[in-house]
Amino acid sequence: MSVVGIDVGFQNCYIAVARSGGIETIANDYSDRCTPACVSLATKNRMIGNAAKSQVITNFKNTVHGFKKFHGRAFDDPFVQGEKPKLPYSLHKLANGNAGIKVRYLDEDKVFTVEQITGMLLTKLKETSESALKKPVVDCVISVPSFFTDAERRSVFDASQIAGLNCLRLINDTTAVALAYGIYKQDLPSPEERPRNVIFVDMGHSSYQVSITAFNKGKLKVLATAFDPYLGGRYFDEALVDYFCEEFKSKYKLNVRENQRALLRLHQECEKLKKLMSANSSDLPLNIECFMNDIDVSSRMNRGHFEEMCAQYLMKVEMPLKAALEHAKLSRDDIYAVEVVGGATRMPAIKERIAKFFGKDVSTTLNADEAVARGCALQCAILSPAFKVREFSITDVVPFPITLRWKSPTDDGLGECEVFSKNHAAPFSKVITFHKKEPFDLEAFYSSPQELPYPDHRIGYFSVQNVVPQPDGDSSKVKVKVRVNVHGIFSVSSASLIEKQKGEGEDMQIDSEPMVQNEGRAEDQTKMQVDQEGQSQGDQQNEDDSSTSKEGAAGENKDPAAGGSKPKVKVKSIDLPIAANNIRQLDSEVLSNFMEYERQMIVQDKLVKELNDAKNAVEEYVYDLRDKLCGIYEKYITEDDSNRLSLMLEDTENWLYEDGEDQPKQVYEEKLDALKRLGQPIQERHREHEDRPRAFEELGKKLQLYMKFVDCCKQKDERYLHLSAEEKSAVEKCVNESMGWLNNKMNAQSKLAITQDPIVKVADIIAKIQELEDVCNPVINRPKPTVEEAPEVNDQNSGAHNGPTAKQGADGKGDTKGSQQTKSGTKEMEVD
Repeated sequence: MSVVGIDVGFQNCYIAVARSGGIETIANDYSDRCTPACVSLATKNRMIGNAAKSQVITNFKNTVHGFKKFHGRAFDDPFVQGEKPKLPYSLHKLANGNAGIKVRYLDEDKVFTVEQITGMLLTKLKETSESALKKPVVDCVISVPSFFTDAERRSVFDASQIAGLNCLRLINDTTAVALAYGIYKQDLPSPEERPRNVIFVDMGHSSYQVSITAFNKGKLKVLATAFDPYLGGRYFDEALVDYFCEEFKSKYKLNVRENQRALLRLHQECEKLKKLMSANSSDLPLNIECFMNDIDVSSRMNRGHFEEMCAQYLMKVEMPLKAALEHAKLSRDDIYAVEVVGGATRMPAIKERIAKFFGKDVSTTLNADEAVARGCALQCAILSPAFKVREFSITDVVPFPITLRWKSPTDDGLGECEVFSKNHAAPFSKVITFHKKEPFDLEAFYSSPQELPYPDHRIGYFSVQNVVPQPDGDSSKVKVKVRVNVHGIFSVSSASLIEKQKGEGEDMQIDSEPMVQNEGRAEDQTKMQVDQEGQSQGDQQNEDDSSTSKEGAAGENKDPAAGGSKPKVKVKSIDLPIAANNIRQLDSEVLSNFMEYERQMIVQDKLVKELNDAKNAVEEYVYDLRDKLCGIYEKYITEDDSNRLSLMLEDTENWLYEDGEDQPKQVYEEKLDALKRLGQPIQERHREHEDRPRAFEELGKKLQLYMKFVDCCKQKDERYLHLSAEEKSAVEKCVNESMGWLNNKMNAQSKLAITQDPIVKVADIIAKIQELEDVCNPVINRPKPTVEEAPEVNDQNSGAHNGPTAKQGADGKGDTKGSQQTKSGTKEMEVD
């Protein structure tokens, strides 16, 4: 079972996997650990990641990037409208009001949703993971910014389903960083001690997030979060772009903003310049050749001037830091360490301001780019049953307060209450008790729209159905459970009607229950939270449940206000269906269609890849063979044959760039086979000519070795006296035959021209060597049999005798008169 963590950034993505007892950030097919968040659509297929980034300039109208913040947003959203003029591709208003992306794909104008584009990116990341792990990838954990609202989180979750991934959790960026930081710490305070407070600052390409986390051994608790979604590396890049646009306008009379391709090139160069200035404070050049209208442009910039230009952004660094401390009710002295991650934190001015605010040096113990992905992989390993991970609990927070409003059809007014306050622990469930006689509607919304980086503060509408009065006409008690799940998504998870049993209604004091309460005692809350986390991830879709009833005979309800003297009352609990309507939520049918279309696009990409590979194989073979015909293959082919083959190669090359530009895969395979029928014999002659002398030499060395053995046998060398005559004869015969074969083949081969096919191949020589070894080696390497020595003769009068053995004889010259051979061995006889 695979365990994958995915950090889907605004500009780049990272993938981390749990394997070999640790967490590893994996590289893609370009040997790059970072994959650009870029999707390029073409006439035949899609290019995603590094391949798409190379199309940003050449195919800018159909190359989509910077789409992360469009999740869950309407086309008329102020942020979307503000981004629209900056984008090289077109945005389109969808039927449901959402922002779509218009591109040309398969020679047709297509409008894709942000979920589909993100699904394409996740498909590529999934393929990269499977290539690294050598097995299918399904389960994953994906990071999202901590300020993402309910609609944005649902959009990312839908994108993961389109890509065929089972997202176990959407985890906040800073929470993932905190997990990557804390799980390896061995010196954390014990649970009963004062926690260690660490602040995590994450400034990436598009946003700025701050989180204060309290660590104890085996757990982390997020105390508060703060953010600025409009402060990040891209805003510093844009400041440079604006400066150079004005300079080039006055210096070269170029209006850069009128040329989208030139503007994209300037963005790329300004990003490189910004990174160089982070490491160098001296003047640095900016040079772009053939920038616009065939004009080369150049300029200079230094860090001091750059920081002056970006003063308005640098001033905003401290505000989220201060807000996080205030929400957590901590002072600067309560902070143990300040950890910074994200590419933009490499800028010296950013680090200096953070360090100055806290009065201590910032810490960079985590990988600035990969920390989020590593934390995601750790969370996935914790959630996966296939991995055994150190016990480590995670408590996140609700970033914005959530309020619930309710109304019945006959109610004159509205009622509302705040169910989750800002920085409330999450995941968490609460139960609200209503007293109603008829179905009623609930509206969930964020109660502080001024803090929300999103124009619509609504979350969704929920209709509690099948509510009826009690048999005696009184209002029914309806318990509604609301929750914020592990993804940070709000839902009305269940509703139940408590019906009094006949004849026992007078014993229930329903009105005494509070309007908003937690379920049970503290330990019950914990149990509820665990149960919630253990449920399937599809629960957040709030599909309408069928109405079922649970008889209360087995369970009993005790009136909490009545005291111990009140009798226990039997009740019936009836589950109520809930109709949910979330803001900007994809319908299940639409989502299924998107999933099917993604599978079709994957098949199309695979077919195009196979076609391109077949075409490239023909082109590669043409260039390779033509180059070698004038080089190493030149002497292995006659001049006439070489001219004919060169002409054929030239015709094939011309065909590739004319009629063969777009042909079926089979046509390219047939072309390659036709070329190989002529090229492979030449290649074979070259290889045989190069390898044959070494093979003949090896056979000659073996023959010399075995001929020496034959000579030794003829001279009755004592080392080979134990061998039989038949064995020696077999070796001599095999050596003579092999010598004759070698001489014949060498003579025959020497008479052939180098342009002719060889009469003997290296494989034949190797087979002859093997045949020779099979006959000779067992004989030559047979060990000489050992002669068992006879025991020493004992002198009956003087004890042990150390003289010669009985077999050797008294004079030690091998006289065997004193011994007698028997079938069972040597029988000892006394010596006179």
